[in-house]
Amino acid sequence: METTTATDPAETQTGAAQLIIRDLHARIEDKEILRGVNLTVSQGETHALMGPNGSGKSTLANVIMGHPRYEVTQGEVLFNGINLLDLSPDKRARLGVFLAFQYPSSVPGVTVANFLRRAVEARREGFDPNASGEPTGQAPKRKGMPPAEFRKLLTEKMKILKVDNTFITRYINEGFSGGEKKRAEILQMAMLEPRLAILDETDSGLDIDALRVVSDGVNALRGPNLGVLIITHYQRILNYITPDVVHVMSHGRIIKTGGPDFAMELEQKGYEWLLKEAGEEVPEEE
Repeated sequence: METTTATDPAETQTGAAQLIIRDLHARIEDKEILRGVNLTVSQGETHALMGPNGSGKSTLANVIMGHPRYEVTQGEVLFNGINLLDLSPDKRARLGVFLAFQYPSSVPGVTVANFLRRAVEARREGFDPNASGEPTGQAPKRKGMPPAEFRKLLTEKMKILKVDNTFITRYINEGFSGGEKKRAEILQMAMLEPRLAILDETDSGLDIDALRVVSDGVNALRGPNLGVLIITHYQRILNYITPDVVHVMSHGRIIKTGGPDFAMELEQKGYEWLLKEAGEEVPEEE
């Protein structure tokens, strides 16, 4: 069963923001990875994207966010009626698209607090797709954030996510455990308040306690203003974050979509039966 056909992008201008992916093809060097992805995620919805290794899940996340290694050869990625493929990654983020990385990078010398403040300022500055791209000869006006306002917001979000105060004085991911790195990603999401959050295998490398803490943080942030796309191999994170829709990807396309119970069925049966039903083989490890 394929995903349903996406609605017209003009419809997204008056309602909740939508991510609409249509017939998306992408490759890295000479290897085609995405082979016609169709997917729609609206604000207020939580979708899970599952599938075996090598199916293209992480590639999809990177293409949505604008990773330069991937070349889009066909299709479109619309967010609130705007084609993200025409924008640089920072402009996609300013529009309200967020990606939590599977393997977050360390940034020595930059504290979590300083990074978050600059990121929040850039997010609030936003991006106007209708603004002229012609140079004006003047430096752009930056919308600074008063320190007191930033501290209040940061304290509120840290309380929700149960983050220790010493956390924000450390350099980004420098010496962090796997659980701390993922918690830092969720803290970024909380501070930036995106309209769409993509969680790329956030459960990877987490023990049960860390998984529960991260999941509780995601659940605390869910609501009508946030659309979530959870990318995962396994059902275990979905024990804590219940999705509205579950998709299975194989060989660069979504081959089946179901409701919340579909994830449990996959946990019990695995992927082989579904791939065989679709006439495909289990892909090799990425």
